[in-house]
Order: sequence, then structure tokens, then C-alpha cells
Amino acid sequence: MDLHGLEVFRAVAGEKSFSRAARRLGRTQPAISLAVQRLEAELGERLIDRLGKDLRLTDAGTLVLDFARRFENLRQEMITAIAERRDNAAGRLTIGANESTTLYLLPHLARYRRRYPRVRVQVRRSLSSRIPSELIDGDLELGVISYQPQDDRLATRVIYSDHLAFVVSPQHRLARRKSVSISELGMEVFIAHNVVSPYRDVVEREFQRLRVPLNRDVEMPTIETIRKLVQQNEGVAFLPRMCVEAELAEGTLREIRVKELRVERKIHLVYPSHRTLSHAAQAFLAGL
Repeated sequence: MDLHGLEVFRAVAGEKSFSRAARRLGRTQPAISLAVQRLEAELGERLIDRLGKDLRLTDAGTLVLDFARRFENLRQEMITAIAERRDNAAGRLTIGANESTTLYLLPHLARYRRRYPRVRVQVRRSLSSRIPSELIDGDLELGVISYQPQDDRLATRVIYSDHLAFVVSPQHRLARRKSVSISELGMEVFIAHNVVSPYRDVVEREFQRLRVPLNRDVEMPTIETIRKLVQQNEGVAFLPRMCVEAELAEGTLREIRVKELRVERKIHLVYPSHRTLSHAAQAFLAGL
């Protein structure tokens, strides 16, 4: 198997262009085209349909791209393993997390970096729903998610316990209240996160159970934008408490207890249960 051809094909598929792939790899465009043609000849399948300036992977091309990514992951694992064989304190650690769960990693990463300063740590932003499959496929070594994955191929460890906080602006009509009932929230505008999560489902079910409308007139892509809108008194929100601790301490947000709703949020560190972890990953687990 021509591993160089697979690398070239992966670049062309990623860039969706022979010329951009050539620039990325520091090669000429004819050399890139020839490498893909040789790979197609070796496999006996057309991998790319060329439709004018547009490129589209064939079914065979999509399959080969998946294997090409796996080969690259194995290559990186080999490089890391060799580095660790020379020095157990060196290597690479790849962790997957979404925007909010990354916050729970910070204290652990700080301790880990002090102890293993030569380990290259990469935290990849990923959807929580995709992290289990990325761990199983070998794209990640560790993952941080806010739910328990139902898969025997994965092991988990709780690294933090948190809860959803109902937050409002200091100027909001409820800001001086210590607690409220869900029945009092039917007229509020909720600033929602447009990422599906099991905690969002819990909130929706409780409002539905009590037959109180949940007005999600505004949905935002990040927790940061939700915080800012709530601070400007444009609405209210349920957010992980750790994500608003600084604002609560500064007084730019207020937390109010919702009597019927106490949603605990456990943060899990997830890793493959039947695959040997790198020394770097094992050291991270040992330090938790």
C-alpha cells in the first residue's frame, strides 16, 4: 500500500482541491494528481469525480478516506510510542471536549503541565455526542463529556460534579429573589444554547410536566454569547454553574434557585477500556 499516496489523497479530500493540496504539501499540482492516479490504479477504483472545478469523493473514495485517517492516527500513535520509549515524560496527549466541559479540564491540565512540561497537550473542540465514537476510532485518547456513555468499549471517571444554574441580570425583576417556582417563568425569554444535550431535555420535560411554556425565542452558539445577553437583561438562561462562577462572584449575574428543578451535572473523563493508553494518558489518569 502506498502510504504517501494515501496522505496525498487525504489532503486533496480535505482541501477539495488539487492546487490547495499541492500548496499545503509543498508539491506541484501535477505531482499531486499523479499520486492520486497511482493510488486509484493500485486500488482499481476511481476515488474522485472531477466535475469542472468541483471535486466529489466517490463511494470508494469515502471508504478510502476513512482508512487513510486511521492510518494517520496509527502513524501518530507510533511516533508517540517511540518518543515515550525514549522518555516517558514526553509524548502527545489528545483530549476531546466541548466548549463548556473544557472549563472542567483547566485545573487538571495545569497540574499535569507542571508535572509533565514536555508532553504536548492538544484539546480538540468536539460535539459531546461525537466524542465516544472518536475515542473508539482512535481519533482521541481521552474525552470529557457531561453524560455516561452506554458503551462497554469505554470506561469513565467522574472528575467534577456541578449543576445547572438559573441566572438572570442584576436588573431583572427576579434578581432579588432567592428562589422561584417554574410557574413564575412562563413569561420569561430564555436564551438557549443551540446544542442538544441531555440537560436541556430535563429542563424541557419539567416545564412540560407542569404545563408552563418555555419560551426559547433566542438560541446562541456559545455560552459566552448567552452570558452576555443575560447580563444585558435580554433574557434568562440555564447554564452550567462553573461557566458563570466569575460573573456570580462579580455580581454581573445572579443565580436563583428553581424549586422544582435541581439538575446535577456530572462531568466524566472517558477513555477506551480495551486499548492500551499511552504513558502520557496514563499519567493524566493517575493524577486525577
